[in-house]
Amino acid sequence: MATHSDGILVSVSGVNTPETKGDALQETVKFLPANFYADFLSDIARERKPSPIRGLFPLEDKPGVISLLAGKPNDAMFPFKSFSFTIASPTDPLHEQSISLSGKDLSAGLQYGPTGGMPRLIRWFVGLQERAHARKSGEGWDLAIGSGSQDLIYKAVNALVNPGDSVLVESPVYAGVLPMFESLHCKQIEVPTDANGVCSDVLRDILENWPAGKPKPKVFYTVPYGCNPTGMTATLERRKEVLRLAHEHNFLILEDDPYYYLYFGKAARPPSYFKLELDGPEVGRVIRFDSFSKVLSAGMRIGFASGPKPIIDAINLHTATANLQPSSLVQAITISLVEEWGYDNFFAHTRNVADFYRKKRDVFESALNVHLDGLAEWCTPEAGMFFWFKLLLPPNQTSEVDEGDSEDLIRTKAYEGGVLALPGTIFLPSGRKTAFVRASFSLSTEEQVNEALRRLRAVLLKERGQA
Repeated sequence: MATHSDGILVSVSGVNTPETKGDALQETVKFLPANFYADFLSDIARERKPSPIRGLFPLEDKPGVISLLAGKPNDAMFPFKSFSFTIASPTDPLHEQSISLSGKDLSAGLQYGPTGGMPRLIRWFVGLQERAHARKSGEGWDLAIGSGSQDLIYKAVNALVNPGDSVLVESPVYAGVLPMFESLHCKQIEVPTDANGVCSDVLRDILENWPAGKPKPKVFYTVPYGCNPTGMTATLERRKEVLRLAHEHNFLILEDDPYYYLYFGKAARPPSYFKLELDGPEVGRVIRFDSFSKVLSAGMRIGFASGPKPIIDAINLHTATANLQPSSLVQAITISLVEEWGYDNFFAHTRNVADFYRKKRDVFESALNVHLDGLAEWCTPEAGMFFWFKLLLPPNQTSEVDEGDSEDLIRTKAYEGGVLALPGTIFLPSGRKTAFVRASFSLSTEEQVNEALRRLRAVLLKERGQA
């Protein structure tokens, strides 16, 4: 480890390439020092103190120490003696494997554990980030496990945003983050998106024309693959421009990425922000949130955050006072699965998942063409589980909603007609009217999709006076 002349820390690692025929080249990764993040942390994050008990947990690991520290229950009194479960093979759909959890592994799963996650699982996730995003340990970043990525996003927002702050959010935006910013009375600055992702030219215009004397936003929130609700995947060019703006205007990127492994586009998957920042002058402006909800189990509630160590430390301090830790048992089950599979089989599984949703996407779009051709407009998603389509409603006489408003039609009339979807207004921070609708294609059968869109067609025709 070394320090650059401008104060940026430098990590040097050996890298083998075909050209060197085994000789290691020196790859230098510059990363921002810990004190860089002092101005980014919220007041509550700076004031939060370590747990007087949990902060000492690592001391128990010293050989020979007899710990009288923690109030851990004796696992001999837990009634569970073993767990076993059956998993599908990622490479052979007809083959199943049995995995059991017992002994020390089960004891660890039934007991209190480290605040940021079990070390074995953290190591596996770090290895996953190296293989998926080319990020290696020793580059100034750390990783924390949470009870789903939503848990970690909430804690990151609280660690970075003060009440009343301005924040940059792509729009339409995942509705699950709106209450986080609203509860802090934030000024949400909407950055529009289109089929190619966030409109980086508009983001540049917002930042370059920011009022003098008013603090600029410290964070930008985005879902770059298969965005919920729009289904868009940001192009490489847009991502690069957003990273350039992060450097120029000094903000951090909250990369919420639950659909990364649900990419099924024809072109190669664009690199993540977490990976792309390796091409910049230094790393350390991206906090990445991964989720296993879409690829292993939504009910297990397991996700992980990767980012600058001071931010991850702040998240862990929040966890220590809020819910102590992610579930030990869920982590133990996850460890047993991913270690049994290994990385190659894990990636094989995610390819199967992506292919499954690609077929679901195709079924839904085929039904859209049959039932809503001429009644709606949409772009074909390349990742995720959602279609975002605009209803071609009768012209509205009020100028602010001249393309119509889907809310009453979807909430009331479509539901009365036997189909349930979400009006686009709930995904807009301003709550303004819109003709757009979000529909999920993850669960419905082909028959159900066709019947739902047939019903929606009937409602639309009636609304247009064409029934």
